[in-house]
Amino acid sequence: MIHSTAIIDPAARIADDVTIGPYAVIGPDVVIGEGTEVGPHTVIKGPTVIGKRNRIFQFASVGEECQDLKYKGEPTRLIIGDDNTIREFTTLQRGTIQDAEETRIGNHCLFMAYSHVAHDCIVGDHVILANSAQVAGHCVIDDHAILGGNTGVHQFCQIGTHAFVGAGSTVLKDIPAFVTMQGYPATPHGINVEGLKRRGYSRDAIKALRQAYKTVYRESKTVTEAMAELHPMVAEHPELQVFIDSVERSRRGIAR
Repeated sequence: MIHSTAIIDPAARIADDVTIGPYAVIGPDVVIGEGTEVGPHTVIKGPTVIGKRNRIFQFASVGEECQDLKYKGEPTRLIIGDDNTIREFTTLQRGTIQDAEETRIGNHCLFMAYSHVAHDCIVGDHVILANSAQVAGHCVIDDHAILGGNTGVHQFCQIGTHAFVGAGSTVLKDIPAFVTMQGYPATPHGINVEGLKRRGYSRDAIKALRQAYKTVYRESKTVTEAMAELHPMVAEHPELQVFIDSVERSRRGIAR
């Protein structure tokens, strides 16, 4: 299960059924869970904890120190959940002591080739980063969000659940849940209707979310005015609370 050319530090803790390919390098303070596959020439440094049944393809760099000049070698962490796919040349980096001291990846995510998640990011479940999508430090990407190829996300941005960012976009402000964005800078293009249909949202729920989008983006209201109008609708359409929360938590302001 472990190729003879792999270099594994004795302090690494690796489950018995983990597969490790030729010339992979596994450092100390690395924990790898059951059923995980580590491809050839992959480098994993710690402190890093990798859950179960992850697939890490060749030449990925996982748990390397971050590209932040403030970082001075502190023992920060990378935490990865279960059932993720990490493709070729992906880079997932540890956190900094200026934040929560860790970068965290959820479950069932797909990181396509050359994608990058920087220090102190929090990535939810079922997130997709297409080829060469780049996420700067301190970002939050919620469940089921999708970033198209060559998308760039500015540091400290938040991207809500079920949001969709088109290929080649530059995200400079926060993106609310369920919203589709595209462009440089990324601007809104409606609700992610197709994605919501595929994930089982009802026709009434989608209709309510489209109306909420119009209230925020098409009726010349301030964000405060729009939220005041939407809050009473939550009792009838609970999914609106997720949209409202993603707007109200914004630190950089939402892209409009």
